[in-house]
Amino acid sequence: MSPIQKYAIGAGAAVVLSLIFLPNWLALLVVLGVVAAPVVGYMMLDPSQRERLRRARRRGIGR
Repeated sequence: MSPIQKYAIGAGAAVVLSLIFLPNWLALLVVLGVVAAPVVGYMMLDPSQRERLRRARRRGIGR
């Protein structure tokens, strides 16, 4: 199982558990945090770093 799949499963579990155990407004904040964290991290990269990340995704990281 790839690390990205592990992160996706962990994020999904966090969302499901928050929807079950937390009030609706707090669960919404958890969902927004799970979605916003990678987006903000990507937006903080320089354009050259974004390009390197795009190239690495196509080839596979570490190849």
